[in-house]
Amino acid sequence: MNTPAAPDDGFTLVDTRVTLAEVRLQLLADTRRQLLIQLPRLTPDIYASPLEQAELRRIATAGRGAEIRLLLHEPAAALRDGHRLIALAQRLPSIWQIRTPVEPVDLDCASACLLNDNGGYLFLPDAERPQGRASRRDRAAQIPLRQRFDETWERSIRARELQTLDL
Repeated sequence: MNTPAAPDDGFTLVDTRVTLAEVRLQLLADTRRQLLIQLPRLTPDIYASPLEQAELRRIATAGRGAEIRLLLHEPAAALRDGHRLIALAQRLPSIWQIRTPVEPVDLDCASACLLNDNGGYLFLPDAERPQGRASRRDRAAQIPLRQRFDETWERSIRARELQTLDL
């Protein structure tokens, strides 16, 4: 894999789309079984590259304890646009859980994050801009992000428009 080496502690500044994609891929590669993702909107350039898709598939098929939770503000738009992440999630519905926020405080949140089970995180204060911070292993810095994710998750509802039909 051709991703930048990041220190095991400390953080990396994310300031370009290229760096953002590299950091995102590295964090996916570092993930063992559990992944949390929060996005206001799923754009075609994120979580859709063949390498990212391969890592997401690896995590989802990692065996017992595999879990991917996605908080997505606009699930219907992602489905309508045919995003590859949604197609993958629908093929592995027992591993993927997708919810959508309903509370105004959560819907107004423009940030995005990726959190893994290795203490890694990527945080973008504004999901539309490739500017933020990341770390491969910094559980202390991940804790407030995880707490915010969990609180939003509890207030959110299942994204019914993404459910596959069991016929």
